Amino acid sequence: MDSGNGSSVTQFILLGLTQQPELQLPLFLLFLTIYVVSVVGNLGLIVLIVLNPHLHTPMYYFLFNLSFIDLCYSSVIIPRIPKMLMNFVSKRNVISYVGCMTQLFFFLFFVISECYMLTSMAYDRYVAICNPLLYKVTMSQQVCSALSFAAYVMGFAGATAHTGCMLRLTFCHANVINHYLCDILPLLQLSCTSTYVNEVVVLIVVGINITVPSFTILTSYVFILTSIFHIKSTHGRSKAFSTCSSHIIAISLFFGSAAFMYLKYSSGSMDQGKIFSVFYTNVVPMLNPLIYSLRNKDVKIALRNAGIKIQSRGIF
Repeated sequence: MDSGNGSSVTQFILLGLTQQPELQLPLFLLFLTIYVVSVVGNLGLIVLIVLNPHLHTPMYYFLFNLSFIDLCYSSVIIPRIPKMLMNFVSKRNVISYVGCMTQLFFFLFFVISECYMLTSMAYDRYVAICNPLLYKVTMSQQVCSALSFAAYVMGFAGATAHTGCMLRLTFCHANVINHYLCDILPLLQLSCTSTYVNEVVVLIVVGINITVPSFTILTSYVFILTSIFHIKSTHGRSKAFSTCSSHIIAISLFFGSAAFMYLKYSSGSMDQGKIFSVFYTNVVPMLNPLIYSLRNKDVKIALRNAGIKIQSRGIF
């Protein structure tokens, strides 16, 4: 059963969220609903931004990229969600060794890319509120493209580092992953060789991908809040704060749920860690388009105008 890399394991079995039969169907329906809402919401926001000229601004350029990442990230290029859903109605969820490593790479790529895309959005809000007169110059198309490209590069670098280190490990006989997807920590527990190098890489890469975005976001919002408090009119403060309130909620949901997930994993509570990872990997991508749609005046106006055009043309 040689997989070509010295490993005797050619496939893994994903345990999923629960082994209780009575919960399988409700969970199947719940996750199917979450997945459909996430795909429709993010795809709808992407189409709306592309078709509406009024949304062709730096803020919505980053939101377009965030929705694209969430769209891919919520399904990890199709394989993860169908496999997870099938696990709810079948006895075993089997994934090949190659499929598992591929899933791990894309999962990490989009997760890390989202970290830096949210960071770019924080910088965009900082420039818009603290230096409004220089906003168009500072946040030029070239700068926005460079920031987005950098986010994807960091995602690719982090995913390559983690996956490359995972490929060097040997999995002898244990092939049951206590999770519903291939993630770093559950896989490290199955290795029959030393995981020291992997743990060092996790410490370095995760440290960078937490420290850099967190420091940048916190610094941006310190300056943003300082500028808002210096605005004399109540209306002006309210308007300035409303422009970044959606982003604050999105950041809190993403980083908060991710922190809880890895804290639970590090404390050895795999079952609780899996529950938090559901929110982190499925619920957050579903909520992001809803947050930016319901709390954003420009998006609501664009949706209303799109609805009027559809009705006037008699499409429905």
